[in-house]
Amino acid sequence: MMEPAIVGLRVPVIGAVEPVAADIHAACVDSAPRFIELQEKWDSLLRSSDATSPFLTWEWLHAWWSCLGASSRLRMCTVDTGARLTAVAPFRLTTGVARLPCLDFLGTGEAGSDYLDILVRRGFEDEGLDAIERFVVSQKTALRLTHVAPSAGATSLAIRLQRRGWVQVTAPGGICPYIPLAGETWDSYLATVGASHRANVRRRLRALEQKFAISFEQVECDADRREALARLAHYHAHRFDADGTAFRTASLCAFHDEATQRFLARGWLRMFILRLDGAPAAVMYGFLYNRTFYFYQHGFDDRYRQYSIGLVLMAMSIRAAIDEGAAEFDMLWGTEPYKFLWARKTRELRNIHLFPPHLAGRLHRGLFHARRRLSAFIHAC
Repeated sequence: MMEPAIVGLRVPVIGAVEPVAADIHAACVDSAPRFIELQEKWDSLLRSSDATSPFLTWEWLHAWWSCLGASSRLRMCTVDTGARLTAVAPFRLTTGVARLPCLDFLGTGEAGSDYLDILVRRGFEDEGLDAIERFVVSQKTALRLTHVAPSAGATSLAIRLQRRGWVQVTAPGGICPYIPLAGETWDSYLATVGASHRANVRRRLRALEQKFAISFEQVECDADRREALARLAHYHAHRFDADGTAFRTASLCAFHDEATQRFLARGWLRMFILRLDGAPAAVMYGFLYNRTFYFYQHGFDDRYRQYSIGLVLMAMSIRAAIDEGAAEFDMLWGTEPYKFLWARKTRELRNIHLFPPHLAGRLHRGLFHARRRLSAFIHAC
């Protein structure tokens, strides 16, 4: 149940809430209809913030919440200055260690979302962060911020909470290899990779062109989107065990269906089907957002493995990104060796855990550290 506004701050009151300026209104969005109402304002806010990534779009996070958020409760904080949406903290209420309550980001977990963050309109950083800080304090739970970049607004929020006595535990969150592409042609980019890899790419492309009629088709209609997604799920099912595929549950399949449908409508989806003699052989699933190509998933028919079809698919995807004028090709989270054949630069991600300075917070922190020590012991054994 929503409590009345308290000096401009409209959030569920769990303990005392500090006042904010009268023209700044923070509210808790805790229902699906209110989430839907944010769509248009969300898009404008994201374009006016520094937290730009496809994983922070309303389309991605709403699809995630609709399909994968059933075990948690929506608990977003929105901040308005007058009639304009100034900031959004896309949180949910879930459980941490020993099932203690915890706030974390929408998009966390199975969907493989990187660069998660809070959204704050440029020029309103102090107002937005102040209101979100007060909202988090009012919730009286731990806060878990995963897969954030070091320069993210979430890092600034963590610093603010530390000043209030919250205890911060930061751990590496993995790395994202990426390729700067601004000003590159396909040939100039290939000149930047290792000589043996460059020769192998050219040899594999040439061999495939000599044996097959090749087409590399971008998905542009919904029927093709459904075909590409179904084939990608099929390739994953044959290549990985049940725990290794991105399509291992009905909920994940529903999420990818909704997200790709919405991204296609917005012009952000970059899904390609590689065909050999007219037969589908591989699928690339990615996004082009703010001049960055995000490589998200790919898969191929094992019958073409001898032709290094995965390598060919990656080469054609990078070339397509260059041809479209992308400034960057981001390979996202993961240290798979093949990524470093193509990429030389990386971005570090962080996982930030914050515990409030009250008894429940200290208990949660103690259990958190105990679990980490146990995990380290098991790993060492």
